[in-house]
Amino acid sequence: MLQPYSPSAEPLTRMADGTVKQISPFTGTEVWTVPGRGNRPISHPAAEVHELTQAERTRACTFCPAHYTETPPEKSRVVASPGGGFERIDALPASELFDTVAEFRRIPNLFEILSYDYWHANHGYEVPDAARERMEAYLADPAGAAHVARVARAKLRASGRSPEAWESMDDDARREYLAAFFAGGHDVIVARRHFTDDAVDSSALAGSGTLTPAEHRAYVRLSVQAAHDLYQANRWVRYVAVFQNWLRPAGASFDHLHKQLVAIDERGVSSELELQRVRANPNLYNEMGVDYAAYRGLLVASNEHAVAFAGFGHRYPTLEVYSTSATCEPWLMSRDEVDAVSDLLHALHAATGADVPSNEEWHHKPLDVDQPMPWHITLKWRVSTLAGFEGGTKIYLNTIDPWTLRDRVVARLEDLRADRLIAPMAVGEECPTTPNRLLYNPVLGR
Repeated sequence: MLQPYSPSAEPLTRMADGTVKQISPFTGTEVWTVPGRGNRPISHPAAEVHELTQAERTRACTFCPAHYTETPPEKSRVVASPGGGFERIDALPASELFDTVAEFRRIPNLFEILSYDYWHANHGYEVPDAARERMEAYLADPAGAAHVARVARAKLRASGRSPEAWESMDDDARREYLAAFFAGGHDVIVARRHFTDDAVDSSALAGSGTLTPAEHRAYVRLSVQAAHDLYQANRWVRYVAVFQNWLRPAGASFDHLHKQLVAIDERGVSSELELQRVRANPNLYNEMGVDYAAYRGLLVASNEHAVAFAGFGHRYPTLEVYSTSATCEPWLMSRDEVDAVSDLLHALHAATGADVPSNEEWHHKPLDVDQPMPWHITLKWRVSTLAGFEGGTKIYLNTIDPWTLRDRVVARLEDLRADRLIAPMAVGEECPTTPNRLLYNPVLGR
């Protein structure tokens, strides 16, 4: 029996008084932007500012370069190469940690969201052979043994246990405790700088937007490689969440630039919600994402392999970057395709500013899903606090409407491009508005 035609809700509706009502075409989230509520400042300046000492440039927090031995053993690092590019070094011995300067480091998270014990107890996961060999080699080096002992004691102390418990463990117990350092599923990608190179006081934090485009490409590439590694290391992983919390109001534990990658044994709610809708309309990301944004004048930036726009239906002001590649998995994309996404993402961070709290969230096709879904990244400005109205109505108040967000970011991108602080790209009205730019949908390639 044919069902009566029922049009879906319009993602964007502007009311007579200027209120903008938004409904996400991917999750159904309802958001209102009420006139006048967006006039509040969005930056979050440091509460206490002081003149920087030379020592603080490398010792301000645990993630800083002088403190390599205060974090678990590195899985890999990216260093600057003599030719001006970057190269990756894997499984560095503890005795060589300070022989090079890491521009970016991939390290295990000391306090995992899903611990090694979770995977072991619930799925029977064991330390893979490669990780076990790495652990044994690291422990065989006196510097490595001293390093892991130091970090293990610190973790015991932070967990409310006595650091002396380490001394009472036999070799088997120690290796079991250290398994998370070598075979865990929660990694952190840490950037070198805590403050910008030209900082004179503690307010000049180094964020994604203060990196050079080339540095940001290396940062994104290492994150993509790490996500792929986490999938390969554990067959029970169904999704790897990749995100970046910038500044404490956005959930950051340290005001030091880093991304996190968390392997989980479910697809995640966001992926499931999107999957329901994209199964009904496989071209949804084009029609109700990039194409709709172009139609409503919300495109922000574009290059050969990616497009960015002011998002709609989000709880916070949100910028979105979509890969236009026909390949869904970022680790299977060409280097140019990954770099294109990185360039737009870097530009959006630069336009946002390092004093604005934000969440960067990656979205890709879950490993066990047959439906094509494009790689895309959202950059959310955490400039408001959810409260009783949102809790009671599940209608979220977003203080900046998509058009205001678009205009603000485009103006800033034009200045950054003129100063050559971002990679070459089309900005604002220069962006192509050709429909179906996202080639993830295989029908478009016929």
